[in-house]
Amino acid sequence: MCSLPVPREPLRRVAVTGGTHGNEMSGVYLAQHWLQSPAELQRLSFSTVPVLANPAATAACRRYVDHDLNRTFTSSFLNSRPTPDDPYEVTRARELNQLLGPKASGRAFDFVLDLHNTTANMGTCLIAKSSHEVFAMHLCHHLQLQYPELSCQVFLYQRPGEESYNLDSVAKNGLALELGPQPQGVLRADIFSRMRTLVATVLDFIELFNQGTAFPAFEMEAYRPVGVVDFPRTDAGNLAGTVHPQLQDRDFQPLQPGAPIFQMFSGEDLLYEGESTVYPVFINEAAYYEKGIAFVQTEKFTFTVPAMPVLNPAPSPAS
Repeated sequence: MCSLPVPREPLRRVAVTGGTHGNEMSGVYLAQHWLQSPAELQRLSFSTVPVLANPAATAACRRYVDHDLNRTFTSSFLNSRPTPDDPYEVTRARELNQLLGPKASGRAFDFVLDLHNTTANMGTCLIAKSSHEVFAMHLCHHLQLQYPELSCQVFLYQRPGEESYNLDSVAKNGLALELGPQPQGVLRADIFSRMRTLVATVLDFIELFNQGTAFPAFEMEAYRPVGVVDFPRTDAGNLAGTVHPQLQDRDFQPLQPGAPIFQMFSGEDLLYEGESTVYPVFINEAAYYEKGIAFVQTEKFTFTVPAMPVLNPAPSPAS
């Protein structure tokens, strides 16, 4: 496996971003709280900056205003010449790239943790670009060990040859927390508290790394996308059916050929016609209706994550 370089120096600049999607309320309210009271984000060896990523969408309690911000951190958006007609999120992505990046530069933040909610039954999902991200994989493994009751499934979104497009990709290292199910525009105390606890554990892991903790190699399971499935539709493009009750809420569970996936409004069932078992995720995600996605098909695979070199213990930053 060709792995990306792991940090050889302590991580000094960390950001926690919430409200990338303005109606995913756990990250919205945590970011707003930490902007007023940031003390719980701080650790001895590094500083953490809270960021409300999409203020306009947050104010409107919408996923986005003009364009999905979490699909906007590509070179075509970030490096194009600004114009007065640019979508709000394109302008905001450039601002965040200057604040936390620039992307792929030595000046970028060392780590960005981006906070999300989903309406799908994803539980505690950890989203990274690929298995080559050794630091992120060790962090995911640490969270799995700390919280075995949460499962902490790992979803690796980037396909071969695809440019990274999400907010945390502007940093040298990054991870997204995807917690659900939670309705859009709703704040649930249990998920809010779980996210807050996970953020603290992520920051504690960075502190352990900075202080010279050894992290040996290990085997890991993860899920990667192999396709998407749209809802059945009429000739006019309207829904002709919905997710079948036997598939609903079964994120990360195996889907066998011949199993029902949609219940048509006319009464019959549509069956999965694939030739192999897949693992659906983001099943019936509210935000994906507009994208023409009823669920994402993934495959489960196992890979080896190499050990991380031990750093010399880091002195505390000068006050």
